[in-house]
Amino acid sequence: MTGDSNGQPAADGGLPAAGGSSVAGDASAAGSDRAVVLGVGERATPKRGVGPTAGFGPGGRGPGGFMSGQSTEKALDFGGSSRRLLGLLRPYRLLVSLALAFGVTGVTLTVLGPRLLGEATNVVFAGWLGGKLPKGVSRAEIIAELRASGQGLRADLLSGTNFVPGQGVDFGHVAQILLVVLALTIGAAICGMLQGRLTATLVQRAVYSLREQVEHKLSRLPLAYFDRQPRGEILSRVTNDIDNLAQSMQQSLSQLVTSLLTIIGVLTLMFVISWDLALIALVTVPASVFAARKIAKRAQPQFIRQWSTTGKLNGHIEEMYTGHALVTAFGQRAEAMQTFTEQNDKLYTASFRAQFISGTIQPLMMFVGNINYVLIAVIGGLQMASGTLSIGAVQAFIQYSRQFTQPLTQVASMANLLQSGVASAERVFALLDADEQEPDAVDSARPADVRGLVEFSHVSFRYSPDRPLIDDVSLTVAPGQTVAIVGPTGAGKTTLVNLLMRFYELDSGKILLDGVDIATMSRDELRGLTGMVLQDAWLFGGTIADNIGYGSVGASREDVIEAARATYVDRFVSHLPDGYDTMLDDDGTNVSMGERQLITIARAFLAAPAILILDEATSSVDTRTEVLIQRAMASLRQGRTSFVIAHRLSTIRDADLILVMEHGQIVEQGTHTGLLAADGAYARLYQAQFARALTEVDETVGARG
Repeated sequence: MTGDSNGQPAADGGLPAAGGSSVAGDASAAGSDRAVVLGVGERATPKRGVGPTAGFGPGGRGPGGFMSGQSTEKALDFGGSSRRLLGLLRPYRLLVSLALAFGVTGVTLTVLGPRLLGEATNVVFAGWLGGKLPKGVSRAEIIAELRASGQGLRADLLSGTNFVPGQGVDFGHVAQILLVVLALTIGAAICGMLQGRLTATLVQRAVYSLREQVEHKLSRLPLAYFDRQPRGEILSRVTNDIDNLAQSMQQSLSQLVTSLLTIIGVLTLMFVISWDLALIALVTVPASVFAARKIAKRAQPQFIRQWSTTGKLNGHIEEMYTGHALVTAFGQRAEAMQTFTEQNDKLYTASFRAQFISGTIQPLMMFVGNINYVLIAVIGGLQMASGTLSIGAVQAFIQYSRQFTQPLTQVASMANLLQSGVASAERVFALLDADEQEPDAVDSARPADVRGLVEFSHVSFRYSPDRPLIDDVSLTVAPGQTVAIVGPTGAGKTTLVNLLMRFYELDSGKILLDGVDIATMSRDELRGLTGMVLQDAWLFGGTIADNIGYGSVGASREDVIEAARATYVDRFVSHLPDGYDTMLDDDGTNVSMGERQLITIARAFLAAPAILILDEATSSVDTRTEVLIQRAMASLRQGRTSFVIAHRLSTIRDADLILVMEHGQIVEQGTHTGLLAADGAYARLYQAQFARALTEVDETVGARG
């Protein structure tokens, strides 16, 4: 992509090709596989400076830009995002119902255990007392005798115990109770495992569905969205944030449901045993909730900042890794490391604060729970001594107090997980809520006879409302013609073909393909008729044959080899040990730049498009390879309407029509000879390049001399 040094692509910002990156590339094609096939550039987002603080695309990060208009420093809507997050589970109501059923059953079995153990304690204690007392005396007589002798406290204690004088411990009854408790414990464990499995299933299905939504959303986003977002930031939302969301839901959802059900069940039985002790247990709850909410409110912005900084850091790392050679060549490694250190420090600070602040919730809740435990133990002991409660009831209540405060502590300790997950969810939802490109017409049109007649009729377009670019351009290109577009950087050359591909929508005017307005055609149909070969060759990890045949569904091995021969790819492939089965890495760096370019030309040749777009495909190769590429492109252009964007004017002298653009307007058009004779803008460009070439030759000769 050609563009100004500040990274703004608005004027001449390179032909975007889908596939330039794993995320942005797919989306830039707007759902068109053929556009992915033929697009060979890796410029879904403009190149930027050393760090992610530089601008990128119209709007950039400056005032009025995308990033300035969307703050990521605080939660947008915690409650709304939480409800929307739970809404992801709506399609799995059956699984949710089953998980809740198992949760309720498991909690019910769990909370019954202490009550039964209290009964077992009562049986043991009553048997121990009864064994020490003589037979033939009633329980009432013993209690009355104790009161008469002035042992009122002891009498009160015995009055709360159902003992039989002379009868020892009924171990058979105790064994029955313990077996029931064991059965309840096993049943609760089974219900817990089933609930965990169902929860894992529904969470993973929901996240799977969310990933699908994000993938489909990316294919519907306009290219302008990717111009204004760093690639690493998008990748962070699609990968890191969704993974964090899945982990948070998986860890917290099941435990949260179980904890809430436990609180309800335990509280119910506490009121059944002793309503006054239950009220004492509830006294500390408001204080706990108030403290937890205060802490969570302070932690939430830190989690938002943590994941926002993660996205920025990922963007910087991806940028520096992709442009490592350039950064090293320009001596910017120190600046890049400094930017990394600054972002890393910010991430450390935000992460530390988020985890530390939210981590204080659990100790606080444990402190309150211990106070609650002491109050219940003391007051419960007094009630047992007074005969109001039995020893087993007090024991059960103390166990319930632990079971009551423990889920409260767990719920509070999950605040960091919940806040982190909701923070990530907000970032993903922001992506899903981004404005989409205009949908295709329901009854999309298609030329009855595709010949390649292209007409621009009073076309106007600007990236930003206050920055004019293409203004009232009209042009007719006959079928089979080769049209070269030249002009200084920022003149709007690439923007013109971007509009032809409907990567951007027109502000006014029409573009017709064989008499049909392309705005009424589906993007898939339009891009299926168009092939692109860009300055930066895009290859993916796979064999050379796979890269050539990418997108040409049904192409045989023979078709691939024929296209390779026609575009001179076979010349170097035949010398490789594995031939067409040679594996290329993700960037195709195990072949030369010129060879990568030839492979992309072969890919376009195999697709056989009606319209061909060539964007400075020979600017970065040596002279010999340039000759091969020009011959390959000549074969590719044969019988097709072609648009050639060129900076080297020597490469387009044979074009049928040359358009000279300046400031978004066509200032001259004609043939090479006619434009030179006119002595206008084209002649000045040509003479400037010729003079520069002579200067370079003179400098080379002087150096040798």
